[in-house]
Amino acid sequence: MRSATAVTLAACLAGCALMGGGKAPPYLFTLTPEAAPAAPARSAAVGQTVTIRTPVIAKELRTVRVPVQVSPTVIQYVPNFQWVDTPDKLFQGLVEETVRRTTNRVVLDPSQSALDPGLVVSGQLNRFGYDAQQGTVVVRYDAALATQGGTHVETRRFEASLPADGTSTTVAPALNQAANQVATQVAQWIGG
Repeated sequence: MRSATAVTLAACLAGCALMGGGKAPPYLFTLTPEAAPAAPARSAAVGQTVTIRTPVIAKELRTVRVPVQVSPTVIQYVPNFQWVDTPDKLFQGLVEETVRRTTNRVVLDPSQSALDPGLVVSGQLNRFGYDAQQGTVVVRYDAALATQGGTHVETRRFEASLPADGTSTTVAPALNQAANQVATQVAQWIGG
């Protein structure tokens, strides 16, 4: 029984390493909010809550690796860099937390939206990686905001870029900072 469990565990670990493109990196990266923490309790009138949906992402972002745009048609990945989750989920969580911390809005997870979706923010995370030609990380989010019932809809593009050298030690903090800049812009757009 123990040897079967050990073989299963080894197979799972090997499978995880292969999914990430080989040997697992020594550590994983995540996004952390830069805005100051907010009050723990809030209330909102009907229609005044905010629901942030997980953004749609391109195929090169559907991974825990960070894409490097080498040319308009060539994409590689930053060596020794791996997220704890895919960028769409990390970015959604960052935007939710930034809106919570910088506005007076009640922010609901999409799984709670049956309570009162209020304003719904959705969109597409078009860029979330390193541009080797420019020597910068780029975060680009095309967002749509709809009021309850869809009586009013707005769209807007948010983008931030910061210098980096293409290594995990500079790309990770630069992507975190650029993602925070975009999340702050989204929170200001939502208002409240």
